[in-house]
Amino acid sequence: MAHGCVLIVILTLVRISQGQLQVGFYANTCPDVEAIVTGVVREAVASDQTAAPALLRLHFHDCFVQGCEGSILIDNGSPADEKNAFEHQGVRGFDVIEKAKSQLESACPGVVSCADIVALAARDAIVLAKGPSYEVETGRRDGMVSDTKMADNMPDVSDSIQKLKHKFLEKGLTEKDLVILSAAHTIGTTACFFMTSRLYTFSGSAGSDPSIIPEFLPELKSKCPQNGDVNVRLPMDRGSGDTFDNQILQNIRGGFAVLQSDASLYQDEATQSVVDSYFESSSATSAPSFEADFADSIVKLGRIGVLTGSEGKIRAVCKSF
Repeated sequence: MAHGCVLIVILTLVRISQGQLQVGFYANTCPDVEAIVTGVVREAVASDQTAAPALLRLHFHDCFVQGCEGSILIDNGSPADEKNAFEHQGVRGFDVIEKAKSQLESACPGVVSCADIVALAARDAIVLAKGPSYEVETGRRDGMVSDTKMADNMPDVSDSIQKLKHKFLEKGLTEKDLVILSAAHTIGTTACFFMTSRLYTFSGSAGSDPSIIPEFLPELKSKCPQNGDVNVRLPMDRGSGDTFDNQILQNIRGGFAVLQSDASLYQDEATQSVVDSYFESSSATSAPSFEADFADSIVKLGRIGVLTGSEGKIRAVCKSF
């Protein structure tokens, strides 16, 4: 009986140790992992500034579907591969992850997961856009399933605030996380394709979203004219689209939100309160730090549905099982 109790304790400890991410997971097995990933990301952003928001978005899209396990990277040439989901259209950065993986396979073969590379690359992209640095927990392993159907519940720009809150809650993310992670739209662009209904057929009728203030509407319509090129892109953060800062939250407060989903954050008491908290403190010392809060939320995002220990596998090539 005593031996049985000991065995149960040992198995429990094994499960706990396997189920946890940790900062410095590769300290002994691949000590240069962060330097290698950072070098590849820095090179990518130097040649294409849009690579920074692309890598941040890639991390979010990977984690929100089946968890942070690299399923979005799979490209077997099948229409059923998750990356081909309608909800993932425009997601980029796959080549950067593959390049980093190739270098890591040379330095320490079979050690670093693709899922961890995605998480590290997102952090480096944020830093290169003048955003906060933070320690990335590692130890994820790569998943074995990739299916477009898995992406059906991704947050959408046309979702109501209640629907967005529900989708985030299902992933263990709070209303504050919803605001903070939506503020990742501080860098990058969106296509007019995602603006058409908001500008011209809002809620299924002729007309524009009433949450857009009158002086901003002509500006948006000039960039995305009705029946114009839906592939034209515009910054999601008006006035500060290349710098990672809290300007987008100020835009949301003032009616200058570009995306409908961002605007909706100011149409709910709980999320509006979070937005306001960064601007309404009586003293700078007591105001919450957007940068620190973002770091907390994205670390939390990076824990969703992770595979650790003996789960999953370490892919040799990120796009293939």
